[in-house]
Amino acid sequence: MNRFKGEMGLILVSIVWGSGFIATAIGLDYMSTYETLAGRFLVASILLGAFNFRKIRSISRKTLKRGMILGVFLFTAFVLQTLGLEFTTASKNAFLTAVGVAVVPFIGYLFHKRALVRMDIIRAAVAMTGVGLISFQWSGGINIGDFLSFLCAFAFALHIFYTGEFMEEEDALTLTMVQMITAFVLSMTAVAVRGDSLLGQDPRGYLAVLYLGIFSTTICFLVMTISQKYTKPARAAVIMSTESLFAMVFSILILHEAVSVRMIFGALVIFLAIVLPQKEEEVVQAKVLGKDAV
Repeated sequence: MNRFKGEMGLILVSIVWGSGFIATAIGLDYMSTYETLAGRFLVASILLGAFNFRKIRSISRKTLKRGMILGVFLFTAFVLQTLGLEFTTASKNAFLTAVGVAVVPFIGYLFHKRALVRMDIIRAAVAMTGVGLISFQWSGGINIGDFLSFLCAFAFALHIFYTGEFMEEEDALTLTMVQMITAFVLSMTAVAVRGDSLLGQDPRGYLAVLYLGIFSTTICFLVMTISQKYTKPARAAVIMSTESLFAMVFSILILHEAVSVRMIFGALVIFLAIVLPQKEEEVVQAKVLGKDAV
C-alpha cells in the first residue's frame, strides 16, 4: 500500500509538471530564465520555511549537507536545460533531458557498486522509447545545446537517485526546504551577476512564477521527496517520465496543438513501461553487486 501511494504521488507530480511547461512558457515571456527560477524557488522557500519554522533551529549538519547537495543538483539541472534550449530544438531538448530515466539505474552501479537490475534497464529503455515517440524530431547535427541537454539529464538523474537515498533517514519537509533555499540562493546569485532583478516585472510574469512556485515546486518536490521513500529511484524515474505525456495532453487541451498517431503510440509505450512487472527478489538482491546483474 505504501508503494502504491508513493507511485500515485509521483504520477500526480508528473501531471502538475506537465502543466508547468505552459506556465513556464508564459513566465519567460515577461521575465528572464534566471529571474523565473529565482522567483519560483523564492516562493517555495518562503512556503516551506513557514510550514517548517519550528524545526529550523534543530536542523542537523547532515540534513543541511544533504539538502544543499540536492539543491545544487536541482539548480544545475534547470540551468543546463534552459541553456541547452537556447542552442537546440525544443523536441531534442525534451528528449535528451528525459535520458535521465535511463541514467538513474547506472548511478547506483557507478557510485555505490550496486548491481544493475534487468527489469530496471528494460523499463527505462521502454520509457525512453515512449518519450522519444512523443517529443523527438531530430533535425541537424549534434551541437552544444544537445550536449548541455544531456548533462541536464545526468543532473536530474543524480537528484532523483540521491533524493531516494537521503529520504531513508530524513524528514521530507526539512530536506525539501533546505534544497529549495539552496537553489534560490544560487538563482539569485545568477540574477545579481547578470544585473537582472525580481522587482518591477509584469504582473503576468509574477502570476506564472507564483503558480510554478506553489504547485510545480513546493507541492511537487515535497510530494516527490515523500513518495521516493517508498519507491526505488529507477522506478521513480520511469514514472516521472510521464511528465512528457501530460505536457502533451495539456498542450493539446490548452494550446490546441495537433496530435499525431506517433504521439498516441508513444503515450501507450510509456504506460507499458510503468505497468511492467516488478521482481521483488531483484530489488533485494540489487543491494549487493554481482547478483542478478546484467
